[in-house]
Amino acid sequence: MSRVWIYLVPALCALVLPGVHQVEGIEVLTSSELEAVNGTDVRLKCTFKSTQPLSEETVSVSWTFRPLGKSLEKSIFLYHKQAYPPKDETFKDHAVWSGNVMNGDASITLRNVQFSFNGTYSCQVRNPPDFQGFAGEISLRVVQKVSFSEIGILAIAVGGCIGIVLLILVIYIVVRIFRRHGDDMDTEMEHRESKDQVL
Repeated sequence: MSRVWIYLVPALCALVLPGVHQVEGIEVLTSSELEAVNGTDVRLKCTFKSTQPLSEETVSVSWTFRPLGKSLEKSIFLYHKQAYPPKDETFKDHAVWSGNVMNGDASITLRNVQFSFNGTYSCQVRNPPDFQGFAGEISLRVVQKVSFSEIGILAIAVGGCIGIVLLILVIYIVVRIFRRHGDDMDTEMEHRESKDQVL
C-alpha cells in the first residue's frame, strides 16, 4: 500500500499544479487620518500600484463609508471608465472624482464637508487579474476650526519664551538707565552742596 502512495502523490501533483496560478496583489496607500474644517473641501488621497498594466478598461475603484460609531458600510463612489457620482443623499454633489487611474491615483474630493461626514472611508482598487488584499482606510474628522498641530504649539511656545526674554531685557535696560540717571543726580547734588559750603 505504501508503494502505491509513492507513485500516486507525484501523479496527483503533476495534475493539480499546472492549474495553480500565482496571484498578485494591488498595493493601496492612503493616509490613516485626516482633519477638515466644516464647510471646506478635503481630498481623500488614495494611490495604488499594480503588477498588471493599467488601463481605463480594466481598473475599477470603489469608495465606501462607515459612519462614526457604526459597523455598516455604504458605497459612496464608483469609478470604471468614468466616474459614477453617489446617489446617496449624504454625499450627493459632495463626492467628486479627483484621481487618474493611469497614474495610479484613485482619489476623490469631498466638497463642503459636513459633520455627518465623520467616519472611515475605504478605497478599493481592482485591476484583473490583480486583486487587492486590503482596502486603504482613512479616518476623517470634521471640526469647527483647525486644531493646533504639534509644530504650531511648539512655535507658539518658542515665540512666547523669546517674548518673555525680550521683555525682561527691556525692563533691565530701563532700570539701569533710571539708576544711572539717579546716580548722576545724586552726584550733581553733592557737588552743589560742596560748592555752597565753600562759599
